[in-house]
Amino acid sequence: MLSLSSMSESLHSGLSYFLSEQALEQEERQQRSRQLAEFQRLREVRAAAQLKNLEDFLKMNHVSLRDSIAYSTGMVYRNLGKSGLRVSCLGLAFNVLFLQVAEELVTLAYERGINLFDTAEIYNAGKYFLDLVITLTFKVCFRAEMERGLSRKHIIEGLKASLDRLQLGYIDVVFANRPDPNTPIEETVRAMTHVINQGMAMYWGTSRWTSIEIMEAYSVARQFNQIPPICEQAEYHMFQREKVEVQLPDLYHKIGIGAMTWSPLACGIISGKYNNGIPPSSRASLKGYQWMKEKILSEEGNRQQGKLKELQAITERLGCTLPQLAIAWCLRNEGVNSVLLGASTTDQLIENLKAVQVLPKLTASIVSEVDCILGNKPYCKKDFRS
Repeated sequence: MLSLSSMSESLHSGLSYFLSEQALEQEERQQRSRQLAEFQRLREVRAAAQLKNLEDFLKMNHVSLRDSIAYSTGMVYRNLGKSGLRVSCLGLAFNVLFLQVAEELVTLAYERGINLFDTAEIYNAGKYFLDLVITLTFKVCFRAEMERGLSRKHIIEGLKASLDRLQLGYIDVVFANRPDPNTPIEETVRAMTHVINQGMAMYWGTSRWTSIEIMEAYSVARQFNQIPPICEQAEYHMFQREKVEVQLPDLYHKIGIGAMTWSPLACGIISGKYNNGIPPSSRASLKGYQWMKEKILSEEGNRQQGKLKELQAITERLGCTLPQLAIAWCLRNEGVNSVLLGASTTDQLIENLKAVQVLPKLTASIVSEVDCILGNKPYCKKDFRS
């Protein structure tokens, strides 16, 4: 039989061995963590060095980095409103919830010259950007959702939380999405000025605001020495034209408000997929999109489908698809700084990006022919070019 002394020594020895093994495992984990951190640091340093070398080479040959990207990708860049912020004429509206697809879309978009990415609190999309933000420079737009209001508290807290998720120090533009009837516009303007002064954002804009509300925000900013908005996000497509073609040009020439438009394909209606009814796998067939189904099957929807079929003749002459024509048609408007694209596959995004190549083909006669088919060109009393 073992004595108590022997048992004690055995237990002590076993415990010591166990603790030493635990300490060794912990040390190995810490070492792996340090190695990963060092690898990450070296990756960032290498990426920064590569970018610096490229900029030095281009500078030596009197070419800017932006111009070289534009040349290699064919992307067009425009100022956002009357600000100095240059954005790609096509942006990516980030609403894909699957990690692998999202990363593929963001990578493809960046490689094709897109530098404008639009996200919102509800997408919780920070993890999608994580690996890319290390080496790429984005112009990220963030929309503060009206569901939680546009109070000072929500704007500051929401933006801080989003920056943490995106792992960014700042974003380029923060948008106030839909006006908040429960919050004075002055409070919203002061909150936006605060986040800009604190370095959390460079500019701010509005989304789905009326021209009267935008003008009020501008007036409040000027009255109290605050920062006014530079841009409005608005729906714009062949069947929705009034705001972008009549109201926003007036604001641009008066106070410098730019236009960033969304839904160029009218939620897929202009894609041509609904020419012969509602396909089983389409968005309009889903439970939460009954309103869209009713709209497509309505008398007005049937008229729109008839107009789209007439436009097919123009697409055949131009050698493009109907979505490409619709997006290029939006871009032909000089008041549109950027068009936000939504895509669920890389093939869809590749097709839509080719709209930039269609843009030079939209001559005055082609645009006039499209307007004749649509029959909905809004009347504008003022000619701002005169």
